[in-house]
Amino acid sequence: MSLKQRSFSFLFSFLLSCALFAQDFEALQYRTIGPSRGGRVTTVTGTPLQPGTFYFGASGAGVWKTEDYGTSWYNVSDGFFKTPSIGAIEIAANDPNIVYVGTGSDGIRSNIISGKGVYKSIDAGKTWEHIGLENAGQIGAVEIDPTNSNIVWVAAIGNAFKPNEERGVFKTTDGGKTWEKVLYVSEETGFADLELLPGNPNVVYAAAWKARRTPWTIDSGGENSEGGIYKSVNGGKDWVKLEDGLPKGLIGKIDLAVSPVDSSILYAVVEAPGDDRGLYKSVDQGKSFVHVSDDERLVNRPFYYTNIELDPTNPNIVYSNANPLIKSVDGGKTWTRMSVPHGDNHDIWLNPDNPDLLIQCNDGGANVSHNGGKTWSTQYNQPTAEIYQVAVDDQYPYWVYGAQQDNTTLAIPSMAPSATSPINGPVMLDVGGCETGPVIPMPGNHYIVYNNCKGRFSVYSKKTGQSREYSIGASNIYGHNPKDLKYRFQRVAPIHVSPYDPKTVYMGSQFLHKTSNGGQNWEIISPDLTANEPDKQVISGNPITRDITGEEYYSTLYSIRESKISKGLIWTGSNDGVISVTKDGGKTWKNVTPKKMPKGGRVESVEPSQFNPAKAYIAVDRHLLGDETPYLYKTDNYGESWELISTASNGIPSDYTTRVLREDTVREGLLYAGTEYGMFVSFDDGTTWKKFQQNLPVTPITDITLFRGDLVLSTMGRGFWILDKVTTLQDEKITQLGDSPVLFQPDDTYRYQTPWGGDFPNYPSTSVIIDYYLPSDVKDGVSLQILDAQGKEVATIVSDSTQLKSTSEKVEDMSLSMTFVYMDEKLETKKGINRFEWNLEQKGAWAKNKRRRYRNGPMALPGKYTAKLTVGNQSFEKQFEILMDPKLEDDGVTMADLQAQQALQLKVIDLLSEARMLQDKVEEKIKELEKANAGESQLQPYKDILKELKNDEGAYPEVVMVAQISYLYYILSGGDKVPGQEEKDRYQELLTQFNALKQKANL
Repeated sequence: MSLKQRSFSFLFSFLLSCALFAQDFEALQYRTIGPSRGGRVTTVTGTPLQPGTFYFGASGAGVWKTEDYGTSWYNVSDGFFKTPSIGAIEIAANDPNIVYVGTGSDGIRSNIISGKGVYKSIDAGKTWEHIGLENAGQIGAVEIDPTNSNIVWVAAIGNAFKPNEERGVFKTTDGGKTWEKVLYVSEETGFADLELLPGNPNVVYAAAWKARRTPWTIDSGGENSEGGIYKSVNGGKDWVKLEDGLPKGLIGKIDLAVSPVDSSILYAVVEAPGDDRGLYKSVDQGKSFVHVSDDERLVNRPFYYTNIELDPTNPNIVYSNANPLIKSVDGGKTWTRMSVPHGDNHDIWLNPDNPDLLIQCNDGGANVSHNGGKTWSTQYNQPTAEIYQVAVDDQYPYWVYGAQQDNTTLAIPSMAPSATSPINGPVMLDVGGCETGPVIPMPGNHYIVYNNCKGRFSVYSKKTGQSREYSIGASNIYGHNPKDLKYRFQRVAPIHVSPYDPKTVYMGSQFLHKTSNGGQNWEIISPDLTANEPDKQVISGNPITRDITGEEYYSTLYSIRESKISKGLIWTGSNDGVISVTKDGGKTWKNVTPKKMPKGGRVESVEPSQFNPAKAYIAVDRHLLGDETPYLYKTDNYGESWELISTASNGIPSDYTTRVLREDTVREGLLYAGTEYGMFVSFDDGTTWKKFQQNLPVTPITDITLFRGDLVLSTMGRGFWILDKVTTLQDEKITQLGDSPVLFQPDDTYRYQTPWGGDFPNYPSTSVIIDYYLPSDVKDGVSLQILDAQGKEVATIVSDSTQLKSTSEKVEDMSLSMTFVYMDEKLETKKGINRFEWNLEQKGAWAKNKRRRYRNGPMALPGKYTAKLTVGNQSFEKQFEILMDPKLEDDGVTMADLQAQQALQLKVIDLLSEARMLQDKVEEKIKELEKANAGESQLQPYKDILKELKNDEGAYPEVVMVAQISYLYYILSGGDKVPGQEEKDRYQELLTQFNALKQKANL
């Protein structure tokens, strides 16, 4: 390419990005479908000043609050926090409006999300201010001086994946305006916990912890000089290390608890080798300790758990949050297991005025108890699920599938699955496999679901509820040194269904495996497709606690995709940074890893183009190696060369680790990227990126799929989200918006009978989504007409009441030829892209109440329609189709049946309109006669007619004509069906009665 051509290309891209970046996609809103089942919560707290108020902080969902003892929860951090990962929450002792939050959860799993410092609220969570320590990494504890809420202490663990100077104990005396690092060990040792002495907050205890994660191991602990417990008696000016009675050798994570009723008592649960592990107790403020218990449950997976708490009224009652939750009533000597709604426990808070009132958290959410833990509030009111990936089936409506960390696989509907679905009643199915997934329904047969569970493949049948396991190697790989394994399967081992045969499934260890019969037989169709460096094939968990769950198995495949346009063209990516491709179904392979890409990253997604077989995209994640840089690449020559499309200046921030990249199914060059902190979109094949977050909460986007025009997302902390109908993004005009209005092409829409939606899950009623662009605010209003195939107006929607008045006309005979015009404030007139959802409603019956007039009409029938947008003196038209619900055809209902039903509906609507109008005229006539002081002989005939038209007042009146016609419309419209003969006969009967009454009234 010549310099002149490159300059022109750059200029074109620059101008295109400027035009695009000026556009606001706020009209395109995501909706959440759940699940409602809670995910991992790492910290909880409450306040005795408001006993029903509690907060919890999740690992990927931000801060949530309840004011009704856990009956309902709502998020308070959205829109304020830069990260959803929460490490500690503390409420000021004397003012429940003052809340401090340390971000970055302390259980450093491989999918942990980085912290972004400390936030403060002075209005009980309504608003938040970021107050510093941006680079402190994960925060283990926050403590507020009970005598002065401007004095706050923070224990910073540090960056979980690399050394950093910004770890240690920090203190502010001015409410977070400035911070002082008052205790520091090294760039590799941070602090997991700290406690203030009750009665004297100048006495401080702090627990040092050397910890780091790599993709292949967990380092928790170090030499004694690198960990342990420190104490200051002068507000952090000076520190001494407490050593008497504590382990002398290797030492790991430590958590502390000081008794509020006896400040001489200090407990510490300590990760240490062998018999040195467990609970230590001091009765002299840390001068000396006694080892009181080496119960292994106290330090079960210490890097992940390790939390103790004391009953605020009794120092002998000790709670240990690990796996399981255990309680001691004799100062830690003996322990009993407590029952909680979920395993994997992290934190507990007890009300100091009533310790039977408490909140506890675990990997299933947060739960409140009023009786000391005998019973708990539900965890099914916290939409904080961590989902690894997303898939959809081909039902109508389609269902969304994924695997929830710390729970089960699940399938939930994308919208209300039936017209009788309960309001606010989420539907959820466990579909085999386990928490890691993937979980993929068989194309063409959603009753069969392919699963993985930590490397074990299975096939689940919805019909029988049975899961048939066909694991490759038929061997349990837990606890092994990976170098000794025949097949190395990552905990989230990938599976992929061939787009050419729904029974052909691929699965990845270090090899690519293939089955054509649901796993009964597997064949290896590749060599080792990973880097397989020997020094990375080691036992995980050093130097103290062995921890081998498959999460740290390195040099395994992590992503697999077969091209949809070239059979046998398969791309793979490994979790140690190797990209491979075969063009012949696995006979020959080529390593096509980008030469300039830093090595060792996790290839989160590979995406073969659906337009060009030589083109593909990859998303690579190196945050586990301490590199948060986004790495997105594309190739257009089968991987011979690659282009980095996530540069430092083209739209994605430099610390937004990339999780997934997907190509649009309709428009080439339209790309969607999911990162650690949200969504991005590119219209120019990755040359530039624009934030595409809208109303999405800040949380990692783990996977993306496009289906039936919808953008479907999974997240690591907030469940599934859907952006309905991205058809507008596929329109070439989206990159050419200027001085003229634009009506975008509406997507074809399935006509479902749906219940009225609730707040959660956000199930929409059936509607045609119509997007349009206005170059400036329009003061005189905008109108939208819906025309049927014959050009007849079905409905006209206007943006203001002035326009409604100008288009209304009085029609005496109430014939349905009158245009159905109504105002809807959602028909926006503001500059930019706007979205309106037409609910398929046609003209209903006349009503005296103008707000109800002509509403509640029948749904438009399947067929071709035209949307006509009028802006000033300009009009724009686009055709679309309303599609019949395929379930109806399966149920024996035909288009002819719907037409017959609607013909009768329109007749009943016409009759109802005339009956209501006659009732209105009769009532007006009676008022007129009464005003003229007419005699009873003149009034009685009209009163008699009114009695036949209108129900009497009071309870259970006899139902008469107007209400009877309305009831006929109700039963006729309750579902899509062939009109029954009784309904037809009843219409004729009511029509005859009405005509006689109308003639009798003679009005």
